[in-house]
Amino acid sequence: MVSLAVVHSISLPPGVYGGAEVEQFFLNQLDLSAHPYFDVLRGLRVSAHFFIRRDGECVQFVSCCERAWHAGVSQWRGRTNCNDFSIGIELEGLEGEPFEAVQYAKLVELLNALDHDGRRVDVAGHQHVSTGRKADPGSGFDWSRLMADLTWPAQYFPEELVTRS
Repeated sequence: MVSLAVVHSISLPPGVYGGAEVEQFFLNQLDLSAHPYFDVLRGLRVSAHFFIRRDGECVQFVSCCERAWHAGVSQWRGRTNCNDFSIGIELEGLEGEPFEAVQYAKLVELLNALDHDGRRVDVAGHQHVSTGRKADPGSGFDWSRLMADLTWPAQYFPEELVTRS
């Protein structure tokens, strides 16, 4: 059963928005020779459940009933291997840069849709489940805004975010 949503950020190549590269990457169709940066992606097999573009369009790659490979080596509240119990949501963006208002709106809509019969999921960033290994969505992501927009109790968010607010 899904009990966690992991928020990520991605752009391919880094800092370039609006292209088809992220979708191609998640579908294992990216032409790795199309850009020098793509060479670092060689051999990676990753997936995510959702991708929210900068214009708010949401693309689903994996059913919420199936496992996606987005968190890697990870841990959340004493449980390891977050891919086993989480949904991966990728936001088109770059660590340290702000995200668009429409992306927050779509993320809130998506997270509320995951709330089945009052069984909300916890919400954390990749940086919270893979501490020291990953830093996304990064400092440009406004956790206070997301928490206020969702109006969910603090227990659903990383403790460090709640104590900062």
